[in-house]
Amino acid sequence: MSRKLILYIAMSLDGFIAKKDDNIDFLSMVEIPSEDYGYADFLQSIDTVIWGRRTFDKVLSFGDGVPHKDKKVYVISATKTGKVEHAEYCTNAVDLVRSLQQKEGKDIYCDGGAEVVFDLLRNQLFDRLIISIIPHLLGDGIRLFKNLDIEQHLQLKRSISYPSGLVQLWYDVKKKMEENGS
Repeated sequence: MSRKLILYIAMSLDGFIAKKDDNIDFLSMVEIPSEDYGYADFLQSIDTVIWGRRTFDKVLSFGDGVPHKDKKVYVISATKTGKVEHAEYCTNAVDLVRSLQQKEGKDIYCDGGAEVVFDLLRNQLFDRLIISIIPHLLGDGIRLFKNLDIEQHLQLKRSISYPSGLVQLWYDVKKKMEENGS
């Protein structure tokens, strides 16, 4: 069985992952001491992280360096090459994921950004979507799901609601062969 590509991300109730200026302050409204919404457990199931360059730049802006020291980290960028600490720049998310899925290992975690997610969705490479809905309407910003011209059937695996108002939805993506009963 090949490694699964999993989107694990948060968005506002109206579908935005950030404001237009990449501000993600709205995510902090659900921060509760000692509550990580299953993130630590999720990290045990993966050995690879994929970020878009803008998301990576945002992570670096927190001042703690590149996280996930025990994981392989790839950053998708059309312009940057080389490495930052243990993170390696790549130009093509689709080719990267296809290559990684041919190798042995744990699952692969994609944490955005929107352009990377769009590319991977358009190529129907996700196996699971884990989306945390923040109880907030941003009204405008960077949409998680851009206008896709490809339908994808999802099967709800679980939903978890937390006292903070965050709701986490786990969907498996049904592949074409599965839909046809093959």
